[in-house]
Amino acid sequence: MHSLRQRINARDESGFTLIELLVVLIIIGVLLAIAIPSYLGFQKKAQQTAAASDVRQAIPDAVAYYSDNNSYTGASIATLQGYDSGMVAYSAGPPEVPGILTVKGGATHFCISAEDAGNYAHVVGPGGTVVSNETTDYCASWTAS
Repeated sequence: MHSLRQRINARDESGFTLIELLVVLIIIGVLLAIAIPSYLGFQKKAQQTAAASDVRQAIPDAVAYYSDNNSYTGASIATLQGYDSGMVAYSAGPPEVPGILTVKGGATHFCISAEDAGNYAHVVGPGGTVVSNETTDYCASWTAS
């Protein structure tokens, strides 16, 4: 009889109760509800910054194009890539590659825009500042002056 009691006591079934598991799931849910919107905000800000960075990278190429041609007329993504082979042109096909979307030039001004996951940035130069946080391609409707 003594050995039977030892076997019953040895089978102590310890573990988590259903309430404890539900409390843990609720805590995880609350943490996710806080973390996901923050992550998405950081992601959007990073995409806006990347688009603005792509525009800033192309400005020296446009200036170099002007110094060779005395005009921005004829400036395009392909001609600017001749000055900077590392410049990436935007690709809409899968997988989407962010980068320079539009380059337009006139006699004295240029417009360069870039896109990253629906976040646009542009600059009208020379001497312009990069504008980001846009929802459309500004340079698509820009006309040279």
